[in-house]
Amino acid sequence: MTRLAVTGHRELPARTAELVAAGLSAEVAKHAGPDLVGLSCIADGADSLFAQTVLDAGGSLVVIVPAKKYRDGLPGSHQATYDGLLSQAVRIIELDHIEPNSDAYMDASLRMLDEADELVAVWDGQPARGYGGTADVVTAARERGLTVAVIWPDGAVRD
Repeated sequence: MTRLAVTGHRELPARTAELVAAGLSAEVAKHAGPDLVGLSCIADGADSLFAQTVLDAGGSLVVIVPAKKYRDGLPGSHQATYDGLLSQAVRIIELDHIEPNSDAYMDASLRMLDEADELVAVWDGQPARGYGGTADVVTAARERGLTVAVIWPDGAVRD
C-alpha cells in the first residue's frame, strides 16, 4: 500500500489548474491501483485535483476535515465538488477545531503526514503566505523524512 498526502495552493488560475492536473496525473500514475490511498482535505485547487486523480487511478480517498465549519469556509463554487469527493471517501478524519483557520489547517496537514508514506506538494517554491501554508507542510514532511514530490509545471502561475 502507498499512502500519498497532498498539500498545495488554492485558487489556481484555470490554465495553471490544467497544468497541475496533468502533473498530478503523471505523479499519481506511478502508484495507480487499488493499493493507492490518497489523503486530502479536498479544498479547492490542488487538494481536490489530487483527490480526483487518486480516485481516477483506482485508489481510495481518506479525507481530513480540519474544522467543524470547514465546508462553510470554502468558496461556494467549490462546495458541490467538496461534497462529491467527501461522499467517495473510504474514511473521514474530523479534527476538533470549530473554525477553519491557520492552526486548523496546519493540524490537518500534520495529521495527514502522520498517515502518509509520501507527500505530493503542488508548490511554487515560495514561502508560505501564512502559517500552515504549503511551504510549512513541505518543511514538516521533510523533517519527518518523508519523500516529497513537488509539482509546479512550467507555465504555472499563482495570483
